Amino acid sequence: MRPPTHFGNDITNTEANGDEQQNNQNNQNNNGGGNNNNGGGGNNTDFIVERLTQMGATMMFPKIAGRGIIRVVERCDDAKENSNLDLSECELIQVPDAVYHLMRHTELKSCDLSGNVITKISPKFAVKFSLITDLNLSHNQMSKLPDELADLQSLTTLDISHNSFITLPTVVFKMPNLRELRANNNAIIDIDRDEIIASDSLELVDLRHNPLTPMCHDLLKHAHVSFRIELSEREKEEWEDLII
Repeated sequence: MRPPTHFGNDITNTEANGDEQQNNQNNQNNNGGGNNNNGGGGNNTDFIVERLTQMGATMMFPKIAGRGIIRVVERCDDAKENSNLDLSECELIQVPDAVYHLMRHTELKSCDLSGNVITKISPKFAVKFSLITDLNLSHNQMSKLPDELADLQSLTTLDISHNSFITLPTVVFKMPNLRELRANNNAIIDIDRDEIIASDSLELVDLRHNPLTPMCHDLLKHAHVSFRIELSEREKEEWEDLII
C-alpha cells in the first residue's frame, strides 16, 4: 500500500503494476552491477524521489516509483518548454496537486488528460490553468464537469468524448469562447435544446454515437442553429416498424 503524500491522493493507478515495478527494480539492480538503490548513483527513480521531496512530500516515496508518476513529472518538465501539458495515458484517476505546483510559473496553452481513468475534475483546474485554449478529457470515466470551468475564458476546443456523460453538462454552454465541443461516444440520452441553441460561440457540436431519444434526435436534426451538429443515423426501435 502506497504511503500518503502531498503529490495528490491516489493520483495514479499504480497498485496494479506491482509486478512491473518489481521487474524494474531487478533490472536496475542488474544494471548497477549488484549495487542496491542506495548505491550506483543517480537513476530515474532517485531523481523522481528527489523532485517529490522538493515539492513538499511529507513521507519518502518508495525507491521504485510507479511508471505513471515518472511520466507525470517528465511531461510537466516538457510543458515548461512548449506550454502544452500532455498527461495522456498516465494512469491518473485525478489531476494531482503536484502538477499544479510544477506548472505554477507556466502559462499553458493546452492540456491533454485523455486515456486515463479520471472520474472528476477539481474546481481548482480552471483557476490554475485559466489560459488554456484546448482541453482534451476524452477516454476517461467522467459523468460531470464542475461549474468553475465556465471561467476558462480562452477555451475554444473541448473534447469530452468516450466518457460516461448521460447529458451534456450545462457548463459547456457558459464557456464564452467555446467553438468546438466533441461529446461523441457517451451515454447521452437527452439535451436541453434551448440551451444549445442559445450558444453564440459554438461552431461544431459532435453528438455521434449517443443513445439519444427519438424526439431529441429529431429536434436536433432539424434545429435551426448557426453551428453544425453531428449526429449518427438513428436506428428505429422494433416497435416503430410495426404496422397497426
